[in-house]
This record gives sequence, structure tokens and C-alpha cells, in this order.
Amino acid sequence: GAGLTRGNDFPMTTTLIKAGHLLTLDDALGDIAGGQILIENGAIKEVGRNLDTPPDSEIIEAADMIVMPGLVNAHMHTWQTGIRGVAGDWSLGDYMGHMHANLATQFAPEDLYLANLLGALNQINCGATSLFDWCHNNPTPEHTDRAIDGLEEAGIRALFAHGTPKPDVEKDGMPHSEMPHPEAEIKRLATGRLSNRGALVTLGMAIRGPDISTWEVAEHDVRLAGEYELVASAHMGGRPGGGMTKGGIGKLNDANLLGPAYNVVHGCQLTDDEFQMIGDAGATVSSCPEVEMQMGHGHPVCGRILAAGGAPSLGVDIESNISGDMFTVMRMALQHQRAADNQKIIDTGASPGKVSIAARQALKWATIEGARAMGLDSSTGTLTPEKQADLIMIRTTDLNLYPVNNAAEAAIFQAGIGNVDTVMIGGAVLKRGGKLVYPKLNEKKEALAESGRRILKDAGLA
Repeated sequence: GAGLTRGNDFPMTTTLIKAGHLLTLDDALGDIAGGQILIENGAIKEVGRNLDTPPDSEIIEAADMIVMPGLVNAHMHTWQTGIRGVAGDWSLGDYMGHMHANLATQFAPEDLYLANLLGALNQINCGATSLFDWCHNNPTPEHTDRAIDGLEEAGIRALFAHGTPKPDVEKDGMPHSEMPHPEAEIKRLATGRLSNRGALVTLGMAIRGPDISTWEVAEHDVRLAGEYELVASAHMGGRPGGGMTKGGIGKLNDANLLGPAYNVVHGCQLTDDEFQMIGDAGATVSSCPEVEMQMGHGHPVCGRILAAGGAPSLGVDIESNISGDMFTVMRMALQHQRAADNQKIIDTGASPGKVSIAARQALKWATIEGARAMGLDSSTGTLTPEKQADLIMIRTTDLNLYPVNNAAEAAIFQAGIGNVDTVMIGGAVLKRGGKLVYPKLNEKKEALAESGRRILKDAGLA
């Protein structure tokens, strides 16, 4: 966990990063030009200038870099990595029919391993250090275990959210909306393989929620998550007409089941009163703006959760549709909300006198707010002493960034995947000099391509 040190029989390992532009995103520390970060055994020990450095420390010269917390992808179905490029013209109805009722059913455990491994490596390559992996294509424990294998092998910090498949067919005569989340699987993972809360990969629950299950199932699933102190995440308010359980947010609120460990995904069709309940309860909302705008979920809700006293987190959602690039997601979220706020003023006949949301806020949506949605805000999301050393270094000498006159705005508006020089997770360097530090990348890429081809062929979509 954060701040852990080794026993005296192990050598202490320290690293000093000498940054050009240090964006801590910690309100108390702020931005530090020429700032330094001292890292000890994977955790941040000190942040400032002219830090005392133990002898034999590794020095990382980053004078030409923006150093900032790694991005946090707060919602992604990583299992779809091998079937990229199939959903670019799909509506939500197309997605449910093609993906859940057909493609998903073709996946073997090894397909989930490859998708999660390469999907997580891509997140690292893109500058994301944490991933909320919403895994709802795991019909057997073997599928689940291989999905976890992929995340662990990649080296990313991940919340593996154990979900349940959603095929059209009924199982043993029972629709999936009436099937409680498998308690035995949650117990197996929570008390076994994923029992260590300080590990890189930890456990969450990707539940159906009141929109796509009966109230009895929805209540059971949230209480099960509470029993094991897990984040419970549910797609809610994703389509017009409401869900199966009418007034699901209100029912959760009345049952005292809304709270910081409850995560709403999308939320586009929820009412302002429901957002106020979410905000008052401290529950979190993950917005996936690019997919929501395409597939007819409705307008992304970043401004609505801000109005309720909360703040959004951001996710890619599905790489079968869009890029895994969180820089793009962050910009889309910010500029969509600015446009929506501007339009309200334009509709009155006036012209907006200023932008509604400061750019720096979007950086927080894509870092500390994502960490909060994952229940990891005490250990990652800002460059704060005692948190884990999860950070990225962005080259400022690249033509698309140079010259950097404002580091935060450069990170939001100009930076992209190609500028991510170095990625560190828990003190381990997983990307250096613009290249992933993963030895078998080409071999695994070929296996992923073969996996995707077979799945598409078996589904009749190749």
C-alpha cells in the first residue's frame, strides 16, 4: 500500500525525478516549476525543490518534461480490445444485439487474457496508470482468472470489476435480470486471489443495477459489494425511457445504498433530483462522452454532477468503437460541457462572456476523480507524499507542444499519446523513451489479432 517501506534486510531503493514542469494536482502543493519528486520503494516520499537525495539514488532528468499524475481510465470494457473497429457506426441497439448477444458469446478464456493484457498495455502506452476494468464477459471462473492474468502481466494499476454476461438467451428459464450476482465468485476472489488491498490489481463489482435487473437483484448485489467493502458500479440512465426498476436512484437512496462506494456509469437520462441524491450521498459518476454522443445515451453529464456538488470521472468505455486515448476523452468531456453551457446563454440571445469550466478541472476529472471512483484516491491520482508513484512524463520539446507557456493547458489541449515519454506505476518504469518496457509485445499482438479474427468469423461478422 501507499507509504510502505521494506524491512532492514532489503536495500532501500530511491529515485529522484527532476522535472521541468511539475503538475502535482494536489491543491496544497500546486504546480512547481523545476520541481522534484523523491520516490522510495514505489511511493512518493517528498515533493518540492532541491530535495535531499540519499546516495545511490537513481536520478531521472526530466527538465524537458511535464511530470503529472498518470491518467485514470474510470470505465472500460477491456475485453473488447481484439475486436477494435467494429462499432464505429453502431447505435446502442446495434451494440446490444451484435456485442452481447453474439460476439461476447464467442470468447474463450484465452481471448480475455489477450484482450486485457494488450488493452492494459495500450492504456499504459497512452499515459493511463489506472484502469477501471468493467469485465462483464466472464461466463466461467476460467474467463475471470485469465482476464485478471492479463491485467497483472501488464503491470497496470487496475480495479477488476467482476461482472456478469448479458446474452439475449435465458439461462435455465430465468432472464439474467432476475439472477443475483454470483456470490461464490465474489467470495472466491475477495478472500483469495484479490484479497490484498495493496496489490496493483484489486477487486470491484460490475453489477447490473436497477436499470437492468429487478429491484430485489439490484439490492442484493449492492449489499454483497458492501459486505466485502467493494466498489459497486452500474450502468444507469443510459437510454430514454428509464430502466427496469423505475426510480432506481431514489430506491437506492432510500435504502441507504448510495455512497462513495457506488459508481454510476453514463447517467445521461437521470433527472436533476437524482443527480442531487448522487451528489449528496458522495456517490461517483463516470462519463464516457465520445461513446455516449454516438450511441444515443444522451448528452454527457459532467456539468450536471458538478451542479450537484460532485465531480465526474472519465472513461473510454469500448475500444471496439473509439480510441483508448484518455487525452481525447478529457478534451471531449471539457469542450462538450463548455459548448452545452454556452448554448444556454446563446439561447437567451446573449453571447457568453467567459467559459464555464476552467481547463484544469478536466485534468482532475481524468486523474484524482477517476481514482476516487475506483476507491483509490488515498493511494493515487495526485503527486502527494505517501501516495504511490503513479506518474507520466510528457515531452515538451515535441513540435506539437513546443513552446510550453502553460503546462496544464499544454497537457489538456496539445498533448497526446505520442508525447508520453515515460510512465511509472508504483515506482516501476513501464514506458521509457516513448517505448513500452514489455519484451513479448509483437508476439502477443499477433495472438490478439488472431483472437479477434476468429471471434468475428465465428460471430458471422468477418
